[in-house]
Amino acid sequence: MATRSEQREKTRQSIIQAALSLSAAKGLHALSLREVTGEAGIAPATFYRYFTDMEDLGLTLVDHIGVALRQLMRQARKRVRMGGSPIETSLEIFMQFLDENPELFRILMGALMSGPQAFREATLKEKRRFVDELVIDIASDEHTDALPGHYPIISEMMVNLVFQGGIEALDLPKTGRKKLEQKLKLQLHMILAGSAVLANGN
Repeated sequence: MATRSEQREKTRQSIIQAALSLSAAKGLHALSLREVTGEAGIAPATFYRYFTDMEDLGLTLVDHIGVALRQLMRQARKRVRMGGSPIETSLEIFMQFLDENPELFRILMGALMSGPQAFREATLKEKRRFVDELVIDIASDEHTDALPGHYPIISEMMVNLVFQGGIEALDLPKTGRKKLEQKLKLQLHMILAGSAVLANGN
């Protein structure tokens, strides 16, 4: 028999999953409390035991999606430490995330491009975390010839490119995604190569 705390967590997760399911079709900003509680099978008054308001729920969803994506990227980092290419391994993991969770990435990008300011700021914060982690990866790559001062700029360019590619990939068939992945790999290598040329020029 579930304890009180376990039951509370189960209800909280049912609210989150209901909101995720509805957001995939209409976006975070368009959700209503009645829609979410109806989908979750709870009374509207129950919602307020778990979230302050719909904005609080939306910010929780952004964090939920960011955590899921960061966990996958940490798997990529482990593979890199075992000898994989930082660019190719990270991109493969990212495309795997898109294949398995297209609705989550669509929600995240929708919050970034058209959501309320609080959602945009939360999504930008998640994006910044990817940039910061990529800086660490580039710094630890012994094959990187770029200047350390350029790492943040390089990382931001690469994350922007991959996220933009992710938006494009959402509407492509699997064969199209494979071609896009190859193009992104080339573009990412070109960014690193260009930064190395600048470093040697200085």
